[in-house]
Amino acid sequence: MRRAMIPYVTSSSAATQHLRDLALLRRVRDRMDREYAQPLDVEALARSVHMSAGHLSRQFRRAYGESPYSYLMTRRIERAMALLRRGDLSVTEVCFAVGCSSLGTFSTRFTELVGVPPSTYRRQAARTTGIPPCVAKQVTRPIRNREARVTESQLA
Repeated sequence: MRRAMIPYVTSSSAATQHLRDLALLRRVRDRMDREYAQPLDVEALARSVHMSAGHLSRQFRRAYGESPYSYLMTRRIERAMALLRRGDLSVTEVCFAVGCSSLGTFSTRFTELVGVPPSTYRRQAARTTGIPPCVAKQVTRPIRNREARVTESQLA
């Protein structure tokens, strides 16, 4: 009886493959950072690095702690926050400027990450003056991987 030949996988070849996967995942993440306003989906991102969508999602979550979709939406919300602080665009204009195609989904995700709806954030940002944009960006960075904490003033 003949035995099937099973290729021997060494730990060094596994480590090499892991490093290659990380480089591909970094390319996907960098693309999302650059092209956040473009219509991106997991299938297109996976095709660009010759992976299946499922494999990309699993590996991305393992490497960065969140799904590619969640990472992309966080980037979009960060950019939306900056545009809303500027104050010259409506919430709808900001929604489409950052690559979201649904105002409802945008508002829901914004509220989950920031803790207030986009219109409220815009009003609050208009009242805050004198803070340099670099400081405002750092202080108001969206919360990833968990919902924003609800304060007592928001419940009232």
